[in-house]
Amino acid sequence: MRLGVLKEPDNENRVSIVPGSIKKLKKLGFDIIVESGAGARSHNSDSDYAELGCELSDRSKVMQSDVIMSISMPETSSISSGQIVVCIADPFRNPKRVSESVERGISLISMDMIPRRLSRAQAMDVNSSQDNLAGYKAVLLGAAHVSRGIPMMTTSAGTVRPSKFVIMGSGVAGLQAIATAKRLGAIVYASDVRKSAAEQIESVGGRFIEVEGMDDFEDESGYAKPLTPEFIQKVNDTVCQVASDADVIVTTARIFGRPAPITVPSSAVSTFKPGSVVVDMNADVGGNCELTRPGEIFTTDNGVTIIGTENLAGELSSTASVLYSNNMTNFLTTLVSEGELRINLEDDILVGAPEGNDFFVPGMGGVLLCYKNKIHDKQTRLSEVIN
Repeated sequence: MRLGVLKEPDNENRVSIVPGSIKKLKKLGFDIIVESGAGARSHNSDSDYAELGCELSDRSKVMQSDVIMSISMPETSSISSGQIVVCIADPFRNPKRVSESVERGISLISMDMIPRRLSRAQAMDVNSSQDNLAGYKAVLLGAAHVSRGIPMMTTSAGTVRPSKFVIMGSGVAGLQAIATAKRLGAIVYASDVRKSAAEQIESVGGRFIEVEGMDDFEDESGYAKPLTPEFIQKVNDTVCQVASDADVIVTTARIFGRPAPITVPSSAVSTFKPGSVVVDMNADVGGNCELTRPGEIFTTDNGVTIIGTENLAGELSSTASVLYSNNMTNFLTTLVSEGELRINLEDDILVGAPEGNDFFVPGMGGVLLCYKNKIHDKQTRLSEVIN
């Protein structure tokens, strides 16, 4: 069994498999071939892989592997029928790549489709591991760009009041952002469309912003549901009012497979105080702030800095790569049976929970998108997008 590790595009600093995972993968029976320079941007050298018995080669040879490992979805033109690709395909935003995989007979596994409520899936959940780091990095970016100190300081020259942070959303990224801002010494307010999130927010040191009419806007798979325009307006009005005197605002609202909802309209930014900072964690999918420029950091006419840095987890490439690699190593155990590659169509991680199970989600399968020239039967939502 040959496992190929690809070098990522220039805008991606992470690597899918780090040297620390090689021994475990070899025990599973994999011979590992790594594209030269794959780990350079995460500070994993070619020699680190070679010392552990990996073969170093060019991309064309790596692409011939039985299992191709990547973070971003690779081009399918040089992948043949029967090969397995494990990556983050983001299929609802990139349906063309899924269609190409079906046509070429590629077994496409997209780790962002992990059935995250399954207890087994938690050790393989790349969304959670990377979102944790992104939430942490977002707060550090905000702290680096705001023009005042974060904690309360008592000095001979007087007392400095702590900064005020507002975190919009309290999923994995939001909770880490709250905890990080609290550790820095800020006063932290946080919101979420799920009323049940109040306890989680308070447990990590945040103060919950309740919005009138709030309910648990969460679908069966554990992701936030699309919100009605009326409720979005309520969130905008209530939370942005709390944020009007904040020093740092971090937006985290992300809806799986859809553009990010606007939670900070331009009208709200105009009321924010000069010197404040907005860190938009979803610049890569349209942004939560109406003024966000993906990939840019700029200051508005009224003195508000808006940070649209994409791929925040990738800014912590060493740590992010280790966690991603751990997730992948745990997942690859599901593909190996008695020393041979095997796609088990009964495995809930691959195909989703069966109908009648508490974790069954209508229209959604597991991480296996397509197999033997067809979309998996349970991926009916994806089929609707592709067809």
